[in-house]
Amino acid sequence: MLVREGNARSSDVDRRLACTLAAIAGALNTAAFHAVGFFSANMTGNVSALSDHAALGEWLLGMFYLSIVLAFVLGAAVSTLLINAGKRRRIRSIYAVSILAEAVLMALLGCACLWLPQANRGPTLILGLSFLMGLQNAVVTTISGARVRTTHVSGMSTDIGIELSMLFDIARGRELGVDAAPYQLKLRLHAQTVLSFLVGGIIGVMVYQAIGGRLLFATASVLLALSLLGIWQALRGDVSVPQA
Repeated sequence: MLVREGNARSSDVDRRLACTLAAIAGALNTAAFHAVGFFSANMTGNVSALSDHAALGEWLLGMFYLSIVLAFVLGAAVSTLLINAGKRRRIRSIYAVSILAEAVLMALLGCACLWLPQANRGPTLILGLSFLMGLQNAVVTTISGARVRTTHVSGMSTDIGIELSMLFDIARGRELGVDAAPYQLKLRLHAQTVLSFLVGGIIGVMVYQAIGGRLLFATASVLLALSLLGIWQALRGDVSVPQA
């Protein structure tokens, strides 16, 4: 899932990667909201909240929402810089290495949340997760050629609506000569990704209620396994070399 990019990827590989990482994003986003009342991956909601608090003159809270958005952007930027550097050096496993970095940082965030004073845990958790969600989203966006997003539910829901409408018109014979197959594949991809985000969110809250902040270590373990599999496949040669 993390060794081929662009047109070298099949729709099935895109789907498996999207569902896996969307479930992780959903679990972390929902568990964080359950724990401290802030979303780490919902930038639309965070920007809207920033606007609301700015309009009311609540600048301190507004600045915190701004910091969440900036952390997400920073995570995406760092991920892209890492991937670009890897491409220039023709590192076959660069996408897997990026997910490995996310796993390590996730584990460090888990340690920080266990050891920090109670008052500092909430802000650290949200800002850390926002950075990691930006990093993760940039990895899957780049490797899939922007076909896959793992946190952008609004965009995927829009795509689902477009694809359903196109398939409806094709079935009625209103779009002559248009092949339905690509729209069916994209509909399946986006619908399963949104469903994975939803199911991941439900499981995330249940697991958080059972083990608390150790959820971060559990998700780090899943990311670690995924990244090590990608690195092993790259070492075995099962990969098209990323192009700069």
